[in-house]
Amino acid sequence: MILGLLGVGALGYAVIRVAFGYPESRYQSLTRADAALVASAAEAMYPAGGAIPSSGTDADLPAYLDRFLVASVARIRILVHLLLFLVEHATLFFPAPGWNGRSRFSALSADQRVAVLDGWSESSLFVRRLVFTTLRALLTLGYFAHPPVLRALKLAPFAIDSPVVEADLLYPRIGEHPDSIRLTRADLTPPGEVTPLRLDGPIRADFSGSNE
Repeated sequence: MILGLLGVGALGYAVIRVAFGYPESRYQSLTRADAALVASAAEAMYPAGGAIPSSGTDADLPAYLDRFLVASVARIRILVHLLLFLVEHATLFFPAPGWNGRSRFSALSADQRVAVLDGWSESSLFVRRLVFTTLRALLTLGYFAHPPVLRALKLAPFAIDSPVVEADLLYPRIGEHPDSIRLTRADLTPPGEVTPLRLDGPIRADFSGSNE
C-alpha cells in the first residue's frame, strides 16, 4: 500500500514537473518546455552587459532554433528534443547550488543556471561535456546569426551590387532549373563598371538595424 502511494506520488510529481507551469509556445517545432529551456540557457550563456551588447534574450534564440528544427530531418529533431529534455531535468541528478537546486533548469535563478552549465562543461564525464558542447553549439549558431551581434563583431554582410558575369549565363540560382536563366550577353556588366568592395561601405539592409 505504501509503495503504491509512493509510486502514485512520484508519477504525479513527474507529470507536474514535465508538463505544467510553462508559458504558451508560439513555435512550430519547439514545445513549451523546449522554448523555456532554450530561453533560460541563452540568458545564462549570453547575459546582458557583456562584451557584445546583445544578450541571448535579445537574439531570440528559441525562434532561431525553432526555424532550425523545422528545416531539419526528423532524426535531428528527435535528438535535439531529447537533448533539451535532458538538460531541463538533469538537475534531479546534478542539482544546482541552493535549496531548490533540483528544480528544472528553466525554473532556476540566473546564477544557478550558470553554475549548472559550468557543471556540465567541467564535468569529469565525457558524456556530460558532450551534451554541453552540443547545446552551446546550437545556441551559438543562433546568437551569431543575430544582426546586432554580427555588426558588433564587424561581420555583417555588405550591400553589394553583384555584377552580371559569364557564369550567370550558364548556371541558374541554387535550386532552380537551367530554364530559369533569363540573362543574355547584353546583360553582362562592362569590366570598367565593377568597383572594388570598400571596407567602409554600407551594410546590407536586413543587417543594418533599420528594421529592428
